[in-house]
Amino acid sequence: MFGKLTLDAFRHDMIEMGANIGMGLGLLFVMALLTYHKRWKWLWKEWITSVDPKKIGIMYFSIVILMVVKGVIDAVMMRAQLMFAVGEAGGYLGAAHYQQIFTAHGVTMIFFVGMGSIFAIMNLLVPLQIGARDVAFPFLNATSFWLFLAGGLLMVVSLTIGNYSAAGWVGYPPLSGLKYSPDVGVDYWIWSVQIAGIGSLLSAINFLVTIIKMRCPGMTFKNMPMLIWAIFGSLILIIFAFPILTASLAMLTLDRLMDMHFFTAELGGSPMMYINLIWAWGHPEVYILVLPAFGVFSEVVSAYSKKALFGYTSMVWSIVTITFLSFIVWLHHFFTMGAGGTVNAFFGIMTMLIAVPTGVKIFNWIFTMYRGRVDFKTPMIWFLGFVLIFTTGGMTGMLLSIAPADFQLHNGLFLVAHFHSMVIGGVLFGVFAAFAYWFPKFTGFTLNEKYGRYACYCWIGGFLIAFMPLYALGLMGATRRLNYYDASTGWQPLFIVAGIGAALISLGILFQVIQVIKSIKDHNFQEKGVRDPWDGRTLEWSTTSPPPVYNFAVLPEVKGKDPFWEEKHSTEPKKQPKYEPFLLPHNTSIGFFIGVLSFLIGFALTWDILWLAIASTVGIIIFMIVRLSNQETEYEMSVSEIQQIENTP
Repeated sequence: MFGKLTLDAFRHDMIEMGANIGMGLGLLFVMALLTYHKRWKWLWKEWITSVDPKKIGIMYFSIVILMVVKGVIDAVMMRAQLMFAVGEAGGYLGAAHYQQIFTAHGVTMIFFVGMGSIFAIMNLLVPLQIGARDVAFPFLNATSFWLFLAGGLLMVVSLTIGNYSAAGWVGYPPLSGLKYSPDVGVDYWIWSVQIAGIGSLLSAINFLVTIIKMRCPGMTFKNMPMLIWAIFGSLILIIFAFPILTASLAMLTLDRLMDMHFFTAELGGSPMMYINLIWAWGHPEVYILVLPAFGVFSEVVSAYSKKALFGYTSMVWSIVTITFLSFIVWLHHFFTMGAGGTVNAFFGIMTMLIAVPTGVKIFNWIFTMYRGRVDFKTPMIWFLGFVLIFTTGGMTGMLLSIAPADFQLHNGLFLVAHFHSMVIGGVLFGVFAAFAYWFPKFTGFTLNEKYGRYACYCWIGGFLIAFMPLYALGLMGATRRLNYYDASTGWQPLFIVAGIGAALISLGILFQVIQVIKSIKDHNFQEKGVRDPWDGRTLEWSTTSPPPVYNFAVLPEVKGKDPFWEEKHSTEPKKQPKYEPFLLPHNTSIGFFIGVLSFLIGFALTWDILWLAIASTVGIIIFMIVRLSNQETEYEMSVSEIQQIENTP
C-alpha cells in the first residue's frame, strides 16, 4: 500500500534528527501563534485563497527568506566540514550526507531563492509599473505559486522521510541513474524541480501576456521602465528554456521508472545528451535570474542619482542581445567533452561576446551616477557591492571561456568561486537592493538604515573572504564536491579563511533580521504610510503605500519613460479623477488544492505509491473542471467603494 515507504525512511543521523526537531518546533510555534491570536480564518481568506499579485509576491518573498536561511546553513555546514576534514580527521559529516547537502544547497539557491525572488519581484511590481490593476490570468498566477511551494516542500520533506539526491544540483547521469542512485534521493530531486519548474513556466506565460496586453495608455515599448524590459527578456528565456528542463527530467524519470535508457551508456543511450540538454536550459537560467537584477539596479541607480537612466536605448538592446546570446553559449560548461577545437572555439567566442552587452550596462549605470546627486542609501551600497563582485566574477568567466584554460580549471573550486560571484554578487545582491528599495511601497515605512549598512558590509566583506581563497584553491587543484583532503596539499589555511567568510555572511543575515525587526518595532502603525520616500520616477510610487487591491482607481496615461517624475514636475493643473466601476477576480482555494495534490503526486511517485499518484492526478483534473465550469470568477468594484478607499486618510 505504501510502496517503498517503510519505517527505515524515518531513521537519520543525529545532525538530521536535530534539523527535523528544529523544523518541527518551528512549525508548532507558528501554529500556536496562529491559534492564540485566532488568525487561522484570516490566513485562509486573506492569503491562502488570495489571487492578488501583491499578496502572492509577499508569499513568494516569505518562502525565499526561509530558503535563504536554509541555503546559508547548508553552505556553513560545508565550509565547516572542509575546515577540519583534513588528513585522518574525517570531519563531522559523512560522505553521503555531505553530497546530499551539496546538492540541496544548489537546488535551494537556484530554484527556490533565485527563481522565487524574481517571481516575487514580478508579482509585486509588474502590474504597478505598467499601470495595470492585475495580471492577465490571476488564477493561473496563484496556482503557479502553490506549485512552486509544493516543489520546495518536497525537498524539505526529504530531510524527514528518506534522503535527498547526492548527484549534484543538475543530476548528471550515470550517477543519477538507477544503477548508481537506487534510493529515493534522485526521485525527490526530480519531482521537486519538475513541479516547481512547471509553476515557473506557467507564471512566465502569465507575465509575458500581462506585459504585452495590459500596459496602460501611452506606455509603448519605448516607454517601458527598464525593470519591465529586463523581466521581459527573462520571461522569454523561461518560456524557451524551461520546456528543455521539463523534457530532460521526464526522460530521466522514464530511465529510472521504466528502464528506458535515454541517458544510460548501454542500449543506445547517451549521458552526454543529458548534459547537453541540462545546460541548454542551465545557462539561460543564469540570465533568467540576473536580468531582473539588472533591471532592479537600473531603477535604483536612477532614483538615487536623481537622474534619468543613461543610455536607455543601448540598455534595451543589451537586454535583447543577452537574451539571444544566452542560448548559444551552453557548451562552455563542458569544453572537456571532446567536441573538438572548432566547436570549443565557437562557444568560447560566443561566451566572450556576451560580456559586451553586460559591460554596456555597467558603464551606463556609472554614467547615470556621473554628475548626479547620488544618495548612498542601502540599495546603492548593494549596487556598489554588485559592481565589485560581479565584475571580478565576470573577468574570471572570460578566463574560463578560453578552452585550454578551462581544461585545467574545469570541475574545480575556481569555477565554484566564479559561479557564486555571478549568483550572489549579481542575483542575490539585486534581490537585497530590491527588498530595501521597495519595502516602503508595500509596508508604508522604510527599513532601518544603520543595520542595513551593517548587513551590506558583512555580506560584501564576507563574500570576498569566503570566495577569494576558493580561486586560489582551484588553481592549486582543489575540486568541488570533495568532503576531505590530504594534509600534504596545504589547503587547510585557505579553507579556514573561507569558513570565516561564511561566518561573516551569516552575521550579515543576522543584521538583516535585526533590521526588519527594529524597523517594525520603531514604526507607528497609526501614521499614514510614506508614499514616495526616494523621490521615485516610475508609476508604482504614484499610488498609496501600501497600494489598494486594485492598484489604480483610474488607469494612468503616460507620455514618457519616467511618468511619475514628469507628473511631479509638470506645471499643468492636475485633473480631478473620474471613477468608473471595474471588475476584480474573486479569491479561490482551487490553486492551493492543486498545489497540495501536486505535492502528493511527487511524493507518491518518489515512493512508488501508485494509487496515491493516480488519486491525486484525478483530483487535479476534477478541480480544473470545477474551475473552468465556474462563470462567476469576478466581482464589480463600485464607484462608492472606490471613493471610500481613495478618500480614506
